[in-house]
Amino acid sequence: MEAPVLVEIVDDIALVTLNRPESRNPLDPETQDGLIATFMKLDAEAKARVAILTGAGSAFCAGGNVRRMGEAASGSTERTPAQARGYYRHGIQRLPRMFEQLEIPVIAAVNGPAMGAGCDLACMCDLRIAGQSARFAESFVKLGIIPGDGGAWLLPRVVGFAKAAEMSLTGDALSADQALAYGLVSQVVPDAELLDAARALARRIAANPPQAVRMARRLLREAWNNRLDSVLEMSSAMQAVAHTTDDHKEALAAMREKRKPSYKGA
Repeated sequence: MEAPVLVEIVDDIALVTLNRPESRNPLDPETQDGLIATFMKLDAEAKARVAILTGAGSAFCAGGNVRRMGEAASGSTERTPAQARGYYRHGIQRLPRMFEQLEIPVIAAVNGPAMGAGCDLACMCDLRIAGQSARFAESFVKLGIIPGDGGAWLLPRVVGFAKAAEMSLTGDALSADQALAYGLVSQVVPDAELLDAARALARRIAANPPQAVRMARRLLREAWNNRLDSVLEMSSAMQAVAHTTDDHKEALAAMREKRKPSYKGA
């Protein structure tokens, strides 16, 4: 069986692909493990400056594995409430925690339906671009459940409370153009141009000093949750580090000499 998550690094950009197209790339435990291992390695090794996350086949991510949910609901794999709590805490909830701690920026290239936890997975990324055939739904209520993966925290921070409430309480799907109007994605492009558009955005990010990009990404994430004085304190500490980097000196030299800078990540 092929790996549930594939990764390819070209020109400082990592393409991470959910690789269960026959089942529309569900976030089953194997895929969760694959995503965590892949992104933790990318973050630690720093061989790529930006990552793009997409899905193989016609879907981005179908969310939870409905077949396994059915088995649990029918009693064939029934869990006690305590077991179910552990299943979430030590299962899918690892994903938002992992994305929150990353320093490498991640772009979601949403190539088809992003349903339930698949929609939340896109929200875990820093930026989102949609192909015209993309669909987004916070569809948990349609199955009589709630977003156990942190969607109630993620979605309002992307689209605002009122729109998140509409999506969460109706469970209705948005088209790519509606997602753009909601602010859920920043671009909608023809399906055939999706990865090219994602790579173009990734190149714009990768062109900048890698350490500054990583610290800016970390600072943006911390600013979601902290008071201004805490963020200012963290900003001053990171800025002190940034001033000592070779890339900062190279940026200033390139500006003075009116040439293109060459950043080494040092």
